[in-house]
Amino acid sequence: MIQLETVKPISPALMEEVGMTWHTDPDGQPYVAAEIVVVTEAEAEAYYNAANELYDMYVAAAQYVIDHDRFLELDIPYNLVDHIRRSWENDHRHLYGRFDFAGGVDGLPIKLIEFNADTPTSLFETAIVQWALLKANGMNEAAQFNTVYASLVKNFRRLVTGENDPDRFGEYYRYQNILFSSIRGLPEDEQTVRFLQHLANDAGFQTDFCYMDEVGFLEEQGIFNPQQTRFDYWFKLYPWEDIALQTDGINGILDDITRNTTTVILNPAYTLLFQSKGILKVLYELFPDSPYLLETRSERLHGKKQVAKKLFGREGANVSIYDAAGKLLTQTLGEYDRYHTIYQAFAAYPKDSQGRSYQAGVFFAWEGCGLGFRRGGEILDNLSKFVAHRVR
Repeated sequence: MIQLETVKPISPALMEEVGMTWHTDPDGQPYVAAEIVVVTEAEAEAYYNAANELYDMYVAAAQYVIDHDRFLELDIPYNLVDHIRRSWENDHRHLYGRFDFAGGVDGLPIKLIEFNADTPTSLFETAIVQWALLKANGMNEAAQFNTVYASLVKNFRRLVTGENDPDRFGEYYRYQNILFSSIRGLPEDEQTVRFLQHLANDAGFQTDFCYMDEVGFLEEQGIFNPQQTRFDYWFKLYPWEDIALQTDGINGILDDITRNTTTVILNPAYTLLFQSKGILKVLYELFPDSPYLLETRSERLHGKKQVAKKLFGREGANVSIYDAAGKLLTQTLGEYDRYHTIYQAFAAYPKDSQGRSYQAGVFFAWEGCGLGFRRGGEILDNLSKFVAHRVR
């Protein structure tokens, strides 16, 4: 059974003071749990190592998809393929992502569930809120696997230094700026983006924020804020697969911008290869003996408990769990039926005394850099709670 400690929660007023306005879920319950998960140093290191090894495997799998033109199997929209190839060939920096794992505590092996590589959330909670929760309870706030802040500052600097030491940023830097954008009216997304903007400022960039509907695009010149300032980089917390579905021509404009200008979009288009759950099948083909991977195929698995999910489903929507005989055990509905289905062998989550499941999320920015947990049912949905951790 997972080891928990009860803590005094941070008040909603203090949550809002630090910028977290989404502290209460639609069911009226606090989003941040009043318990923390206790992990050992060895367990934290195992999560770190898993994220690092898996990222290298994802890079190899993405190269394989590109080399063998397997975009269709991953439900990659045809109008993004050139964009993906260009961002990959130009080695645009992947700023950050989040691995979701089953296991890792209570004696359960770490198993990859998926990689949220394009628009991962829970960043603010992982980097700031769980640190503040330990501090507010008189605990050692440094006793966490949590270097998200420093790791992201360094990864912003790598936009300029590349593979070289990010601490030598000043030797490479010329005036460069980053525009940050989110959808209007989504406070969690906005706070995540504004937090990233703060990190970019600390890294040494000039920055600005505007909503997605305020951004200007010119095919031959680049991306602009409402004041007509041109930006070298644009970070958008908006899924690439949704950009591909827009009917206003924005994908074509972005394609022209990246072809004709030096503007770089973050996270780059190739992260859609990582984001697609179809790459889980490719990973299993390439690395069938990896201890982190579950058998994953595009057809039903024989004689195994398994999970069926859509290649671009989010927040636990359109997920089904079947027993080894093929009987449906539970499912969630959603808006992602237009995508194909992938079947992944079932992996048990660690549970508490009330039978609630815990999924580990490990952020990656050049290396594994932060751990947090989501708590919910057998299928983690948009009512899952965030649970902090402490390393003992």
